[in-house]
Parts: sequence; structure tokens; C-alpha cells
Amino acid sequence: MSRSALDGFPLGDIEKDFMLDLIRRYAALYLVEILGFCLMGNHFHILVRVIPEYKFSDEEILKRYINFYGDERIFADGLVPSLRIKLSSLSEFMREIKVNFARFYNRRHNRRGYFWGDRFKSVIVENGQTLINCLAYIDLNPLRAGLVELPEQYEYSSISCLLDAAPSPRWFVAPTCWRRCGRGSRRRIPNTTSTS
Repeated sequence: MSRSALDGFPLGDIEKDFMLDLIRRYAALYLVEILGFCLMGNHFHILVRVIPEYKFSDEEILKRYINFYGDERIFADGLVPSLRIKLSSLSEFMREIKVNFARFYNRRHNRRGYFWGDRFKSVIVENGQTLINCLAYIDLNPLRAGLVELPEQYEYSSISCLLDAAPSPRWFVAPTCWRRCGRGSRRRIPNTTSTS
């Protein structure tokens, strides 16, 4: 989760579209899977699984680099080990997204200075109920904020992709816990309320 340092709700539809495109582009470069996301007016949530770097060959690392930067960029000998470390870093992935978004926002709004308030907040989430609860927390953000009546009505969240309310981006990986329920099933929204 990362929150803007600016007052109000600086993230409009154009900014959210740009942020989604950044996530898409950097998810193709970095060794990550995007399990859930929600872009709000002044912050965003993203649930990322970092894939262990040893699962990628040098050729796969090189292919990601070339696909991202293009063939014309010179790839120095001996770069793969340091690139492998960078591309398997959650901090580097988030830094790229936040820095590039801040540049875009500042250019678009003719301003200078910081856009993000702090470093992103992160917690380790294991599979199972904790993962389901985290995904529900992320996807129910617009509902809790009173922006929509149903979570799938909010187009800047992973739940709208899962429930076919919005086109599912190719970079978005539905977690196994959601895929078990079948595409378009309302059973995907776990009950996070307790009865007493």
C-alpha cells in the first residue's frame, strides 16, 4: 500500500489508467505476479508475489530485459547476475512504479516535488485464509469508501477483472484461491464478517 502526500484525491481516471499501465509494464520485466490490486483516489493497494530468481534462466532474464528495453539497448557482459538481483526485488519493483508515476503526475500537472508520502507498506502474506482475507480487504476498499454498491462495479480493482466486469489484463494472475471458484462466480467474495 502506498499513499499520496498530496491533499484530496489526486488520482483521477487518467492517472489510474497510467498507473495500471506502469504495473503491467513492470510486471513483465520483474520476476513478479500481481495477485490483487485496487487504485483509489489517494492511495493504491497491490498484492505481489515475488517469484524466486533461481526459477529463471539467464536467457529468460535477458529476454525480459530486451522485451522491456528493446534490442537497441546494449546488454553488457556480466550484467545478468546484478539484473537477476534487481528484478527479484519487491522494493525495486515498487520504486520503479512510484518514481515513474510521480514523474508522469508532475509533468501532467506542471508541478515539482514529492507525490508519495512514505515508502510503501508491505507485509508477508502466506497462502490460505490470510491471502483470501488480504485480497478481500484490497478489493472491498471502494465498497468501504462508499464509491460503489458492489465491489465489481469499481473498474480499478482486481475483483472487477475476476468477475468479468472489466477486461482482465494479461499481467494479472488470479490467485489459486479465486480460480477454484470458477470465473464469474460471486462465491469469490469471501465472507469476512463475523457473527456473534
